Formats: sequence, C-alpha cells, structure tokens
Amino acid sequence: MPRKYPLDKTRNIGIIAHIDAGKTTTTERILFYTGISHKIGEVHEGQAIMDWMEQERERGITITSAATTCFWSRLTFDGQGKIQSGTQDHRINIIDTPGHVDFTVEVERSLRVLDGGVVVFDGKMGVEPQSETVWRQADKYKVPRICFINKINQTGGDFYMSLKSIQERLSPNSAAITIPIGTEQNLQGLIDLVDMQAYTYANQDHTELQKIKIPSDLEQKARKYRNRLIEKVAEFDDKLLEVFLEDGEISEKELKYAIRKATLSGKFFPITGGDGRSVIVTKVLDNILDYLPSPVDIPSVQGIDPKTQETIERPADDQKSFAALAFKIASDPFVGSLCFFRVYSGTLKVGSYIYNSTKQEKERVGRIVRLHSNKREEVQEVFSGDIAAMIGLKNTVTGDTLCSADDPIVLEQITFPEPVISVAVEPKTKADQEKMGIALKKLAQEDPTFQVRTDDETLETIISGMGELHLEILVDRMKREFKVEANIGKPRVSYRETIDKNSDIEEKYVRQSGGRGQYAHIFMRLEPKEPGQGVEFVNAIKGGRIPSEYIPAVEKGVNQAANNGVLAGYPVTDLKITLYDGSYHEVDSSEAAFKIAASKGFKKGFKAAKPYLLEPIMKVEVITPEQFMGDVVGDLNSRRGLIENMEDRGQGTATVKIISAKVPLASMFGYATTLRSLSQGRANYSMEFSHYERVPENVTQSILGEKQDPKA
Repeated sequence: MPRKYPLDKTRNIGIIAHIDAGKTTTTERILFYTGISHKIGEVHEGQAIMDWMEQERERGITITSAATTCFWSRLTFDGQGKIQSGTQDHRINIIDTPGHVDFTVEVERSLRVLDGGVVVFDGKMGVEPQSETVWRQADKYKVPRICFINKINQTGGDFYMSLKSIQERLSPNSAAITIPIGTEQNLQGLIDLVDMQAYTYANQDHTELQKIKIPSDLEQKARKYRNRLIEKVAEFDDKLLEVFLEDGEISEKELKYAIRKATLSGKFFPITGGDGRSVIVTKVLDNILDYLPSPVDIPSVQGIDPKTQETIERPADDQKSFAALAFKIASDPFVGSLCFFRVYSGTLKVGSYIYNSTKQEKERVGRIVRLHSNKREEVQEVFSGDIAAMIGLKNTVTGDTLCSADDPIVLEQITFPEPVISVAVEPKTKADQEKMGIALKKLAQEDPTFQVRTDDETLETIISGMGELHLEILVDRMKREFKVEANIGKPRVSYRETIDKNSDIEEKYVRQSGGRGQYAHIFMRLEPKEPGQGVEFVNAIKGGRIPSEYIPAVEKGVNQAANNGVLAGYPVTDLKITLYDGSYHEVDSSEAAFKIAASKGFKKGFKAAKPYLLEPIMKVEVITPEQFMGDVVGDLNSRRGLIENMEDRGQGTATVKIISAKVPLASMFGYATTLRSLSQGRANYSMEFSHYERVPENVTQSILGEKQDPKA
C-alpha cells in the first residue's frame, strides 16, 4: 500500500499549556473544522472527544495525553473574501497533553516524539507556572513551537499583556504574527501581519471567516507590529535584513520563508491569538502548516549501534531500516495493552516481526491502529513520520526502541522525574488482594512516575506518585477499570536520607556452626556527593584482596541497605561508597556472606557519617484577589514557606496578585481546602517539585518519632 500523504505534508504536533488555558477546547475546534467531528465537544459539559476517560469528563481536566489524526489544506478565499473549499492535502497528527503538573510525564514523553508544538496561553493570565515548565520541557527536546494566546475574547483577556509576558518570561526571541481586531467581547477577528490582510467573523455565530482590508484605524498599529516582526526575524536571516534596508518592504513570500526558517531553528517563536472556541483556529492550522516542521525538516534521529556502541543516524525515509520509539503503554478494556510508537525511519506491516533492541527480544506485530482519541482505525502498514499504536506487544515498555533485527539501533531513552508522595493501599477483601496486584502492575507499566513497593517492616503496599491528584486518579482507575476496592492511608512525603561527612568502616562477618562457615571482611569509605547525584558504588580493590566474583554481592548488599534507608527507612541519596580493602577465606567465603557484611557495614558507616533527612520542596504559585493577600502570605509562612516574589497580573478589574513561594511538601497536604476558605473560594494555586532540602532538626525528630510509632 503506497503512502497517501508525503512526508513533507505531514505534521506531528503537541498542544501543550498550563492547566485551564484551553488546550482541549482548542483541539476540539481543530477536530470540528477539519471535519473529524461533526459536533463541538465542550470540556465543561464533559463532551470533549479528547478527554475520553470518565475521570477527565467528570473533572473537566486532561489526565492522559490523547492522540488523534486530522487533515487540512491552507485557507483560500475567492474574490469576495469568502473561503473556498480545497482538498485536504496535509496530515496532522495531534497529541493533546495534560496541563496539571501531576501528569507532567504525559507532556515529557509526548514532546520526546513530536516535531513541533502549539503552546496555548490563557489571555487573562499570560505566562503561568506550568507554562514555564512545559516550555523548559520543549527546550530540552529542542521542539520548535508557535504560541497561541487563547481566551482574549473573555473579560480581562489581553493579547498585548500576554505577548509581553511571553517575551519577558519565556523568550525575547518571539514576536506577534497577528494582532487582534477588537478586545474582550468585541473581538471581531485578527490582522495577519505576514500578508497584511484582516480576517473577521462573517456571521454572529463566529463559525465563518472572511478576508477583508485592514480597518483604517488599525493600519498604523499593524505596520508597527509588522516592522517589529521583521526586525526580530531578520536576526536569523541576513538576506532579509538587506532586502528590508534596501527596499523598505518585504514580500509575503519572503517573510513567510524567513519566519519558517527562524522557527525551525528552535530559537524564534511566532505568536498569534484569538478565541479558541471559534473559527480563528483555522488560522492556527494554517500556521502549523506554514511554520512547524515536517519529519524531513528535523535532524535525523540518533542512536547507538548495539554491536559497536557507535553513534548512528536514521533519516526519515521509507526506504531505510525500520526504527521506532515506544513512548506510551495504555491498558484498553477491549483489546488489552496498546503500545503507542513513533516511526522515525522505514515502514512496518502487520504480521511482521520487530526487534526490541532495549530488551533484546523479538515481538510479532499482530495489529496496528491509528488513534482518534479513544476510537481506533485498523491499518495494515505505517510509514516513517507516523504515530500509531500496536496491540498485543508482551514485553515492550515506555522508552523501548523497536527496530529491524537485521539493522538494530538503540534510541535515547526517556528520563522521568522521581515520585515525591506516597500512600499505603490495602485491599478491602481477600478477593481484592490478587486483583489489586494485577491492577497496580498494569498501572505502573503505563505510568513511569507511578511506583509500587512493599514496606519491609510493615509489609504494607506503598504506591508513590507526583502529587495527591495523581494518586487519587490512579486509585479511582483501580476501582473503576479493575473493580478493586481498597482502603487508602494518609499521604506520606517521600523523604530521602544522606550524610554530612566522610566515614571509614571495617566490617567482618564470621559464622561457624559446624560444617562450612561464613566469612567476609571488607573496608569501605562513605563520602557525601553534590545534591541530585544519587548513589555511586566504586570498586577500588587491588591485588585480588577480594576475588572479583564477590564484588557484585558487596554492591548488592550496599544497594539493598541504601534503598531501605538507615535513619528512618527512606531511600539514601547523594553519596559515594568506595570498597577499598578486605580479605576472604578460601573455603568459608561466599556471595551471601559478602552481601550481609556490606549491608551491615554500610549501615554502621552511614550512622557514623552524621546522617540527616532531605525533604521535597515545592514551587508554589498562588493567584489571589488583593484583599486576601495578607491572609494567604501569613498562611504560607506558617507552613515553613519562603516567599520569593509578589507581582500584579492582569489589568483593571481583572488584576490579581501572584505570590511565588517555596514550601515543603509535608506542609501542603490539604492546602486546597484552606486556600478556598481563606479567599472565599476566589484564589487558586499550582504546585510543582523544585528540589530536595535539609529537614530542620526539630522537624526531623518529629518524623523519626512518627516512624517509631506510626499511630502517634
């Protein structure tokens, strides 16, 4: 089956933003105007196609990234300025991602496989905390993006305030490519600064667009912003600057080419704005085609040759060997496990075999589907540049490379943040016990930031995640999808343990009980490391003082002790353990003996090295009307919070105070309820992990006391 849409007419894009900026609403309009849906789904009514999980529809938020495919051709107009219909000659694969920071993993893994992004901003608020987070994530993966300032038709919506906040807080290398006609409820359309034409609503329902001349009262303003756009883009294109200085004017074609070139460099960001609920999104679709990359515009994906360990490349070409990255695993109640993947090179047919080079295993391709949110379309073949899903892969997980067995490659894996919050879960009945194990295993396969472990002391099942909402949703899914009833404990903070100074220890493990004995003798040094560097084990044994076959047992013993902690049972971090001497017995030494000696020695050395606890500190941003600011600040201070900044945002009656603070996670449980009562329900906040910090001594004592007596 030949390829229907050429590579240069394919776009893989993500819709990313802070929570409530209107990502899903914008995507719903895109699906409506591209003909994928025949009814516009409203998020607040629980009708959105892209929010297909029950919990998403109930809460009005996006929890899991949803993939869909639509088709579009650039807008064309007749002599009267009316839209002409054309053949949809471009394929656009869209991933709508969550805005809530607890589901940041969904943004991370989506950006890893996308070529471009549309960053949506709330026109009443401008740049918000999670806007900055997703922007940094897009920078990390070098994703070119355009900005869409949404909701400027609402009270307090301000395109120019939001434009300024993007330029000041995210990138000075950004400029408007459109400006609005009208403000707030009087928004009539926009002026395109590239072709210098106005596009206004042709009817009261805002469902039709027409092209007209720029209104005379806005000509000067449009010229001013066009010149700013040219000046900014000219920084990336010397030829454009020469033409502008010589002729004083630039053609639409020249400017469009220069904007595309600058945007594809990943260093310039075009900004447009409007009403995400209306036909203005059709202009955004044109911008996606004009300025965001196709698979042939981005550098060839790089990976490692597993045989030679050399770096190799795979260009986006159907004729090259197959290479793809599995970026998401999802459980589907009807078909089982769905593996989402992005094809970087080559093609893949149903019935063929693929090689998982990460796991070094072969898998058979049973069924391939294209996704339209929760609906599936079976296909027989996928091509380079495609995003699709496979059904029935047994051993593939997020981040695995899928490729041709004859020409293997290992692509760079996706790295995920560590969870910061835990709760104990207990099945309500014996029948729920086995079902809970299966449910937790499946949920952990889907979500790399969700971890499950058993507490060695209490034998409780502990689940860990990125925040209270994250765990609440997962427990709710366990109940609905897997029919498991469970009791949930109080949230616990994921503390860490580390040391303040060096310590040298000698540990000898000797047991004699008739027959063969046990003997192990080691010398280890523990040293603190810089924050965020984890645990490092170094083997510095020389001259065979300990045979090499016992070294892995020492490392295993150390790691086991480090994972279970010494002070209060929390994982150990930021230290280096060096095994530098020891002795062994020809007959009595064993791996078990060295493992026990290492574990005991580590605990002894850790206690001697001035151990202390680390706690997760959260970056908190509270948005509140001014009259409640004093109470909000006082409450944050009482939670051991450090106020870092206070600023005004918005204009006129829509002005609010933004309070930025760093607060320990332990103090933030139940904060949503407190904030509601302090502000009569008018303030809201966002919170994301910032860093780990030393726990004050008085708080440490209370944590250790709780650990010794959990009921206290």
